[in-house]
Amino acid sequence: MTISRRLTAAALVASGVSVLAVSSAAPARAEGPDAAAVAEAVAALTKAMLTPDKAKLEVLTADQLSYGHSSGKIEDKATFVDVVASKKTVYKSIELSKQTVVVAGNDAIVRHAWESESGTGDGKWNVSKIGVLQVWQKQASGWRLLARQAFKV
Repeated sequence: MTISRRLTAAALVASGVSVLAVSSAAPARAEGPDAAAVAEAVAALTKAMLTPDKAKLEVLTADQLSYGHSSGKIEDKATFVDVVASKKTVYKSIELSKQTVVVAGNDAIVRHAWESESGTGDGKWNVSKIGVLQVWQKQASGWRLLARQAFKV
C-alpha cells in the first residue's frame, strides 16, 4: 500500500490531530544525559572556535567530518581545523540560539540559529546570521561532530 501525504493527512484529521499542528510543530528537545552531553560538546566546539584551540577542535570532530558552509563550500576535518586554528578565519563572537538536540541511539541531531562576527584578521568583521544543522556521533572517546550544514535564513 502506498502512503501519500493526502492519506496521512486524512488519517490525522480522522484521529482528531490537526494537520497544521503536526506540520508546524517545533522539534522536541531531547532530555537525558546524552542530550546534555551533546549540548556540552556543541558549547565546547564553539569555545574552541573562538579561542582557537587546535587540540580541542581535533578532539571534538570526527575523522570523517563534512563541514558545510551556507555558501555551499564543504570542508573536511583537516581543512576545517586548519582554517580555524591558523586564524585564516577569526571569530570575534559566536552566539547560538533556539537550539534543539534530538538523540537517536549513537547519533544526535542538533539545530540552532547562529549569529557571528568573523573576519580574516584584517580588522574588518562580517556578520553572519544563519541556520545550522549538525550531526554528532557517539564514539568510544565521546560525542564527535560528524557533519554540519549551514543555510541562509
